[in-house]
Amino acid sequence: MKKLESTLPNILLSLIIVCSVAGAALAATHSFTEKTIAAAMEAELHNAIKFVIPEFDNDPVKEKYKASVTGSDSLTIYPATKDGKTVGFAVESYTKNGFSGLIRIMAGFTYDGKLNNFSVLEHNETPGLGDKMQVWFRTEKNKQNIIGKDMTKGGLKVTKDGGEVDAITAATITSRAFLEAVNLAYATFSGNNDAVSGATTGSSENIDAASGATDTSENK
Repeated sequence: MKKLESTLPNILLSLIIVCSVAGAALAATHSFTEKTIAAAMEAELHNAIKFVIPEFDNDPVKEKYKASVTGSDSLTIYPATKDGKTVGFAVESYTKNGFSGLIRIMAGFTYDGKLNNFSVLEHNETPGLGDKMQVWFRTEKNKQNIIGKDMTKGGLKVTKDGGEVDAITAATITSRAFLEAVNLAYATFSGNNDAVSGATTGSSENIDAASGATDTSENK
């Protein structure tokens, strides 16, 4: 094969070919990676829903809907039914008032308003302190366990705020924030605005300003 002369047109042609091949390879890789990530996220969502609500035979993801309470963004609600009867709701909730900011959870409730289970989806809380929430609030010790709590009787609060839930040791801000996310989840699916304020010390109309957002110490 005759070698191309090193002329400007030939150099530009070579660059165009190389860039085209590289671009096609990157596009193919991105497409494959994007689909893989999307599939993993969908599986995580389904697993979280299944984990927090009673046994169901419908597809809560296909039947999801949005709802909100005063002063908060819309949350996604996943209704669960069995044999045509509603058995519970999974609610994807959040708070920005964690010690390190955002905490996302999936909270599941029975049809009559009891907290069936929860799963922490995302957080940046302190290792060994705030990150204990996934385990702490389901442990049968003192007043830690919130599973089975009847949310119709009012929102959840830590004992330091006059409630009945023990905060994570040395992580009161995280505990307040976590309970705020649970309360917001219940308030949203039930339509009960008053339930939002259960874990807060501020107005129920300003979710982001509640639960010690101005605290500078994790154990305040």
